[in-house]
Amino acid sequence: MAVASTSLASQMSGPHFSGLRKSISKLDNTSVSFSTSQAFFHNVDAHLRLSSAGKGCRSVVTMAGSGKFFVGGNWKCNGTKDSISKLVSDLNSAQLESDVDVVVAPPFLYIDQVKNSLTDRIEVSAQNCWTGKGGAFTGEISVEQVKDLGCKWVILGHSERRHIIGENDEFIGKKAAYALSQGVGVIACIGELLQEREAGKTFDVCFQQLKAFADAIPSWDNVVVAYEPVWAIGTGKVATPEQAQEVHVAVRDWLTKNVSAEVASKTRIIYGGSVNGSNSSDLAKKEDIDGFLVGGASLKGPEFATIVNSVTSKKVAA
Repeated sequence: MAVASTSLASQMSGPHFSGLRKSISKLDNTSVSFSTSQAFFHNVDAHLRLSSAGKGCRSVVTMAGSGKFFVGGNWKCNGTKDSISKLVSDLNSAQLESDVDVVVAPPFLYIDQVKNSLTDRIEVSAQNCWTGKGGAFTGEISVEQVKDLGCKWVILGHSERRHIIGENDEFIGKKAAYALSQGVGVIACIGELLQEREAGKTFDVCFQQLKAFADAIPSWDNVVVAYEPVWAIGTGKVATPEQAQEVHVAVRDWLTKNVSAEVASKTRIIYGGSVNGSNSSDLAKKEDIDGFLVGGASLKGPEFATIVNSVTSKKVAA
């Protein structure tokens, strides 16, 4: 998979950097280094040019991350047996690009129904899990139960869990660590509130949430980071491709400095926040947007397929 270089410094000079500038002076405190990031991407660029020299023209996917494009559908607290049967039927008949990892997250009550009727082309995720083994925890779902139903992923740290249910960073980190220890992949959500963006704290908030995951988890091998600005979730407002890209670049740079360059390269950073069939193509063109976590539009089979197939926007002749 091709890797496209991106300069964090050049992104910061763009016209859409609204709500982020006040945090730039704090990047040194979070160990974000422009020179290290630029050197890392320069080396990757050089490797790409050398590895592709002499090869014939072909179509490749341009992504800053080295992982496969990833699209998740978060069905949240929606659906009935009948409506989910129709949605699964639509997904089963959809023509999906092959070079995309596709995951859907039904409500817990319907995971078994979906798992037993959905094509193997699409994996199934849970929307939440407990911090450890099951027991006397009324209303909770254990990772072992999630695995027993065949789920390969779990969504953790979603803003609705953070800001409505009241889950904090440490609690979310414990969930992530336990899920990974049991072989379940984690879609790790981060993102700022509108007032935090307007106060210039977007980077501060995202880095703090990232650090909570980094402090807790033993490995990033089975983690996808989902940047979801809270002000764009379910509101119809969507971050511009430039706004999303600049945060994704900063997140990847944070991983480079605080975890490793290898983790920064292979960890997929996906965008969520009112993604739909109309805007997914423009968003997908950005090098550091490695896929999407989709809410409302994932309840419409044909539209979700369109979002999955937006990976074609990344394909260029090489």
